Amino acid sequence: MGEMAAKEWENTKNIRLNAALDEWVVMPNYIHGIIVIKNLPVETHCNASLRGNVQQSQTNRFGPQCHNLASVIRGFKGATAKNIHIAGFAKFAWQPGFYDRIIRNEQELTRIREYIVNNPMRWDSDRNNPENLYM
Repeated sequence: MGEMAAKEWENTKNIRLNAALDEWVVMPNYIHGIIVIKNLPVETHCNASLRGNVQQSQTNRFGPQCHNLASVIRGFKGATAKNIHIAGFAKFAWQPGFYDRIIRNEQELTRIREYIVNNPMRWDSDRNNPENLYM
């Protein structure tokens, strides 16, 4: 399942030309990754850009949801889950949401890259490691 997730993550840059991948790692039960959204205003799933003047009609205030971070993650999760189910792991499911963060400067980018690279070495003490739940 991890190999399928890694393959689909790599495929993101081929499917979505507005998304570039930076540092990433697939862990046993989650994935950490930096995605660069190119040529668009920065958005997160909690803060989508508004289309036009906010005082306009209150129906459907949000712009197209096909080039933002949420659409990238939705496509990744959907394609990965489909492939994993086809491979015989019918009970596989992603958690419903995802955690996002806008990286605002080079110092923060460097710190997050280091965290991602070093994450596998910390797995034995990770609170998400099922072996550590009852310690």
